[in-house]
Amino acid sequence: MGIAEDLAALRERGLAQLAAISEAEVLEEWRTRYLGRRGELTQVLRGLGALPPEERPAAGAAGNRAKEALEAAYDDAVERLRRAALAAAIERERVDVTLPGRTPQVGQVHPTTRILREITAIFARMGFDVADGPEVEWDYYNFEALNIPPDHPARDMWDTFYVDAPPSERGAMLLRTHTSPMQIRVMDRYAPPVRVIVPGKVYRYEAISARHESMFYQVEGFAVDRNITMADLKGTLARFARALFGEERRVRFRCDYFPFVEPGAEMAIDCHLCNGAGCRLCSQSGWIEILGAGMIHPKVLQVVGYDPGVYSGFAFGMGPERIAMLKYGIETIRLFYANDLRFLRQLRMLDGAVARADAGGR
Repeated sequence: MGIAEDLAALRERGLAQLAAISEAEVLEEWRTRYLGRRGELTQVLRGLGALPPEERPAAGAAGNRAKEALEAAYDDAVERLRRAALAAAIERERVDVTLPGRTPQVGQVHPTTRILREITAIFARMGFDVADGPEVEWDYYNFEALNIPPDHPARDMWDTFYVDAPPSERGAMLLRTHTSPMQIRVMDRYAPPVRVIVPGKVYRYEAISARHESMFYQVEGFAVDRNITMADLKGTLARFARALFGEERRVRFRCDYFPFVEPGAEMAIDCHLCNGAGCRLCSQSGWIEILGAGMIHPKVLQVVGYDPGVYSGFAFGMGPERIAMLKYGIETIRLFYANDLRFLRQLRMLDGAVARADAGGR
C-alpha cells in the first residue's frame, strides 16, 4: 500500500471517529491524536521527504487533502458541540411561564427611621420646623451656652467623646452628647418666635448594655415666644404622647433636673400594656417615663440675646429608640444596630397584626 492509500485510510478512519464524538474532552483527544504535533497525520507527512522525487508531488497533494478534510471536519464538530451545549443550557434554564411567580423580597424601613418619621410628623402638625446640625460640635454649644460651664458637676451626666484637635475660641471639639446644641445655633440665627425639633445622632462614652449604646438618636424640641408657660409645655407633650401611643393615654409630670431648664420635669405615660395596673414593662409602677423637659433657663436665653423678661420658652428631649422599645415591646437597644434581618421581619409582621387589629376595631 502506497503513502496515498495510507493517507486516505487515515482520513476515513479519523472522519468516522469524529462523527461519533459527543463530548468536548473526547474531541480534544481526537485533535491531539490526528492533528497534534505528534499526531498520526503529522507523522505521515514528515515521511514524505523519504519518498523518491517523482512520488512526492502526488503524495504531498494527498497529504494536503487529508489535512484539509480532517481540519474542516474538526471545525464542524466544534461548532456542533457548541450548539448542542447551548441548546442544553437553554433547556436547563428554560422558564416555565405557567408556574406561579416568586414573591419579591420587600425592603423594611428601619424601626429607628420609622419612629423618627412618626415623631417628626406629629410635631410638624403642631407647627414645629425640623432642623439639623453638626455631629462634631464645640464645647461652647454642647455645654457652656447651655448653662454647663467647665467646672459644673452636671457635666458628669454626659460621658463625652473628645476629638483630638486644637481648641478654638469655642472650646474643645467633641462628638455631641445631645442634640440640644441646636437650641443655641437656631436661636443665634433667628429671632423669636421659634418652634423647632432636632432629630439626630448623639454619642456618649458608655458601656453597651440592654438599655445603653455609645451611639444613638435623640430628638430635641423647643419653642420660644412671648408668654409661653409650663401649661404650653404640658399641653404640647400630652398631645404628642396621645398621638403616638393612643388617645386614651394619661400623662404625668414630675420634677427633674436638667441644667438648661428651670423648672425641669420628666414626663411619663400610663403603661399602654397594662393600662396602669402594673406589669413587667412598667416595673409594676403603672407608669413609663418617655422624655425630659422644662422651661428654658433664663441664662440660656441671655446667651443668644433673647430678653428673658420678654421671652420664655420650653424644651424637651427624648430617645426615639426608647420610644420604639416601648411601643413595640423591644427588650434591648442592641437589636437596633445588630443588622439582624429577623428583627426587621418581626417588626413587619407586628405592623401587619396591628393594622389588621385596627381594621377589625373600626
